[in-house]
Amino acid sequence: MTQNNPTETVAQRIATILRRHDVEFIFGQSLPSAVILAAEAIGIRQIAYRQENMGGAMADGYARVSGKVGVVAAQNGPAATLLVPPLAEALKASVPIVALVQDVERDQMDRNAFQDLDQIALFQSCTKWVRRVVVPERIDDYVDAAFTAATSGRAGPVALLLPADLLRAEVRAPAIRRFSNLGHWPLDRIRPSDAALTEAASLIAAAKAPVIIAGGGVHCGSASAELAALQREACLPVFTTNMGKGAVDEHHPLSAGVLGSLIGPRSLGRHSSALLEGADLVLLVGTRTNQNGTDNWRQIPPEATVIHIDVDPVEVGRNYEAIRLVGDARETLASLREALGRVDLARRHADRARLEASIVACWERFERDRRDVATSSSRPIRPERLMAELQRLLTDAVTVVADASYSSMWVLGQLRAPASGSRFITPRGLAGLGWGLPLAMGAKVARPDQPVIAIVGDGGFAHSWAELETMVRMNLPITIVVLNNGILGFQRDAETVKFGSYTTACHFAEVDHAKLAEACGCPAVRVEDPSELAYHLQRGLADGPLLIEVMTDPAAHPALSLFAKMDEAA
Repeated sequence: MTQNNPTETVAQRIATILRRHDVEFIFGQSLPSAVILAAEAIGIRQIAYRQENMGGAMADGYARVSGKVGVVAAQNGPAATLLVPPLAEALKASVPIVALVQDVERDQMDRNAFQDLDQIALFQSCTKWVRRVVVPERIDDYVDAAFTAATSGRAGPVALLLPADLLRAEVRAPAIRRFSNLGHWPLDRIRPSDAALTEAASLIAAAKAPVIIAGGGVHCGSASAELAALQREACLPVFTTNMGKGAVDEHHPLSAGVLGSLIGPRSLGRHSSALLEGADLVLLVGTRTNQNGTDNWRQIPPEATVIHIDVDPVEVGRNYEAIRLVGDARETLASLREALGRVDLARRHADRARLEASIVACWERFERDRRDVATSSSRPIRPERLMAELQRLLTDAVTVVADASYSSMWVLGQLRAPASGSRFITPRGLAGLGWGLPLAMGAKVARPDQPVIAIVGDGGFAHSWAELETMVRMNLPITIVVLNNGILGFQRDAETVKFGSYTTACHFAEVDHAKLAEACGCPAVRVEDPSELAYHLQRGLADGPLLIEVMTDPAAHPALSLFAKMDEAA
C-alpha cells in the first residue's frame, strides 16, 4: 500500500501476510473468493482441487516434502466438513496445515444462515488450534498465531475461520511492521538437557545389544542426516516404522528395514525381528509407538531399557516407560552424537562386524523368500513383481507416494530406500483410503522438477478419480500406478481371518481406469503382461503424466502378521 492509500481490505491484508510467511500456493476452489483473488493478485498460485477432502491431502503432501506450511482454503458448511478427514490425518501425522475457512457473515451467525454450522466445534477434534476472527484490526495477530501453532512443538493442522463480511472490511496497515517468516517447520529447534543426553550416551555405550527404531518424526524434523551419522559413528542397527521409511539408506549394512506388522511369510521382518527381540536397549526417535508400528505393542522387549526422543512430551513414555529426551529430532540427535563422542564406544565398534553380517543375512533370506513372486511372469501380475521393476528405477530424487491399506504395505515392505532422506509418503497417520493421488499432487507441487510416483489400489483410487482432471489442468505430471485387482483386498482378507467369510462390498464391477484417465486428458495404459512393466514405469517417470493400470492378482496380499497363520496353513 502507498502512503496515499493506507487502508486495504482484510482479504488483501491476509494475502500480504501469507506472502510474508513464504506461501507460494493455496490449495483451494475459489473460496473464500476475496482471499483467493487477493492472493492471486500478488502472485500466490491457487492449485484448484475438485473436492475439499482431496485439497486437504494435497496441502499435506506439499508440506511433507517442501518443509513449508501447506495452506488449504474452503467455503463454510459442507465444504468445511470435507476438510475434517485430511486435517485429522495431518494431526496424527504431525504435518502443518493452515486451513482458511470462510464463515457466515458476523451478523448472521446463529440465525440459520445458509450453510451455517458450528465450525469451531467441527474443527476442535481434528486440529491443534481453531479460532474465528471477528475484529479486522486483529488479522495480523490471528494469521501469525495460526502459523505459529501449526509449526511449533509437534506440528499439525490449524483452522482459521473468516466471516465473509470481515474479508471485505477495510483495515489500516499495522503501526508496527512485522518481518517474521513463520511458514517453515519445525519453527523451533529445542533439545534435552546436557544431563539427560549424558545419561543416554552412557547407557548406549554400555548396552550389549542396542537398536534404533526411527519414526516419521525423523522426516518431520529433517533429521535424516543426523540419524545416518549416529548409525555410522555409534555402530547402531536401525529399524524404521512405516512413516519412518527412508530415514536411513536401507542399503547400509546396519539398516534393518521396516518392521512393525510386516513380519509374515516372505517378509524381511520375519528374519530381522530377532534383532529387536534380543535388544537390551531401544532408542526410539520420533515415533508414536502406535499399534501398526509395534505389531500390537508386542515387539519391544519388556526387559529392554527404552530411550525416547520426541518433540511432543506427551508421546514420550506413552506406551513404554522411557528415559525422556524431549526435543526436536535433528537437534537432539546432533547433541546425542556430541555426548557419545565423550564416552567409550569400543563395545559398539567391536560388535559391528557381527551385526552387519547378521543384517546382511536377513536381507539375503528375504530376497530368497520372495524371489518366486518378485520374478513371476504369471498373469494377473503379482504386486511384488511390480515393486521389483520399480526398485531398479529408484533414486533418491524419486518421491514414492502410496495410498492407505495394501498400497502402503507393498511399498513399505517391498521397496528398499536408496539413500538416507529418501521420501516414501504414506497416509499412516489415520490411514484413510483415497489420499494417495492428492498426496502425490501436493508432493509434485513442492518438487516440480523431480519425479513423483503414486501407488494406489483400485478401491482407494475410486475416492479420488476426479482429481485426474485437476492433475492435468494444473500441469502436475505424476506417474500413477493403479493396482487393479477388482476387490477391497484388506477388507476381504481381514474379514476372512476374523469371521471365515467376507461381505458383498468387497468385490467391484469392472472399471477401465485407463479410459477414465484418457477422458481427463491423461495418457494411460493397461498392463496385463509383467514384461511390459519396466518400459511403462520408465516412460512415466521420465515423461509423465501417465496412468499405468496394472491388472494384479486378487489373491496376493502383503506379509502382515494378521495373515501369517493363514499363509503358513496354505
